[in-house]
Amino acid sequence: MKFRPIGERALVKPIEQEEMTASGIFLPQTAKEKPQTARVVATGTSNGATVYEGDTVVFARFSGTKIRLDDEDYLILDADDLLGVVEE
Repeated sequence: MKFRPIGERALVKPIEQEEMTASGIFLPQTAKEKPQTARVVATGTSNGATVYEGDTVVFARFSGTKIRLDDEDYLILDADDLLGVVEE
């Protein structure tokens, strides 16, 4: 299924990171905080786009709208919810 955000929005896939305590215990999903980094899958039709497909971004906690496409979970984020781009 194809999806293209409208306006100043981005479709992102949250990056899940395994977390382990200092003593080597893996934390289950329910004990972890929601991820705040994601990979940009698609961007809207804004003329002043500051993020591009493939960018890794940091977004505000508890922001975005969850959607499910092709059995994968994604978030639609407004440009105001994007805090920055991770440069490696």
